[in-house]
Amino acid sequence: MFLGAPGAGKGTQAKQVAERGAATGAPIAHISTGDMLRAQVSAGTELGRQAKGFMDQGQLVPDAVIIAMVQQRIGEPDAKSGWILDGFPRTLPQAEALDESLGDSTPLSAVIYFAVPEAELVGRLTGRRTCAKCGAIWHVTNKPTKVAGVCDLDGGELTQRSDDREEAIRERLDVYRSQTEPLLSYYRNRELLREIDASRSPAVVFEELLKLMQ
Repeated sequence: MFLGAPGAGKGTQAKQVAERGAATGAPIAHISTGDMLRAQVSAGTELGRQAKGFMDQGQLVPDAVIIAMVQQRIGEPDAKSGWILDGFPRTLPQAEALDESLGDSTPLSAVIYFAVPEAELVGRLTGRRTCAKCGAIWHVTNKPTKVAGVCDLDGGELTQRSDDREEAIRERLDVYRSQTEPLLSYYRNRELLREIDASRSPAVVFEELLKLMQ
């Protein structure tokens, strides 16, 4: 499980770990609740319409919806040999429900906490842009495209997620502190928590992350 505030780099690192696993013959599924929810919103499903109102305000989608979604995803074929949870759980009730659903058959092996100062998190998120075509993520200062507002990969338009605007970001961080930070103690008490300084460059974080996951 990858744990940390919005913008800490959990998703980027999880994707790289999954890609490395596929390339080395040791597949591991990257399970991102955020990506699953955004797909539902994009498809205009009933779940997507329900979730959009919460996401636009930087609030959490109700536990029952997320828990059912994650339980279903873990049961899919590509997650049989291993998986990384990215963005779940976000509350103590979710963590407890996850423990119950996993049981003794597929217990968590580690919880990696991505530690980043809040000021840097705000800068990362407000500058983040996503390609409307391929979903590639860029940043106006840290990872700019050759042409402003245009994806280098396919020429798609770059957009800012509604929950990456500063007002929504502040709300997301408030929610994180009140609802998700208590998970640090929860998993520390279970001797599963491992911390990484995620304020450094992605390449440095990735190499240390691989060691922590061993």
